[in-house]
Amino acid sequence: MKLLGTNTSPYVRKARLVLLEKNIPHTYLVDAPREPGSQVVRANPLARIPALILDDDSCVFDSAVITDYADTLNDTLILIPRNDAKARMLVKRGEALADGIMDSAVVVRNEVLRPASAQDAATITRHNDAISRALAHVASELGERQWWVGNSISLADLALVSALVYLDLRQAERDWRGAHPNIAAWFDRMSARESVRITLS
Repeated sequence: MKLLGTNTSPYVRKARLVLLEKNIPHTYLVDAPREPGSQVVRANPLARIPALILDDDSCVFDSAVITDYADTLNDTLILIPRNDAKARMLVKRGEALADGIMDSAVVVRNEVLRPASAQDAATITRHNDAISRALAHVASELGERQWWVGNSISLADLALVSALVYLDLRQAERDWRGAHPNIAAWFDRMSARESVRITLS
């Protein structure tokens, strides 16, 4: 199978991390949808990344669908609980919160790229505040635990790593480490994992 995406997309990173953590054979291709000849446009009618092309040439799209699908392909590591409805919900809720951080960061990024006279300050503030509230929530839930949700690594952890890497890329001025030292310590531990190192290289 082939995963199409770009190195800066947090949604692509989340999908890559799941595939890597579960040791699922795949080829990662940098393929920006806006570039002429992009395979993404043909594979995903929305022309969005990530797009996972299966061996039968069918395509799985949207990072949440890709990660859910990929987690069912083997049991080497189960990232989304399968037999406990509440545990599953908590992991998926964690993914949703991390994705929400990514969503708001993308909105802010797109807004600040506009000419200063055309920027909507209220939109920027609203989404930055949402990110701050989400990080405070994560810090409260995480405490001094090794994993954010549950007693082993889960999709919630991988989604959060992706969100934080994107914040470092697009909001370098945001001192989330200083505000939440426990998240910073957790992030340092996660960053030592081979999967994370690969996506950061």
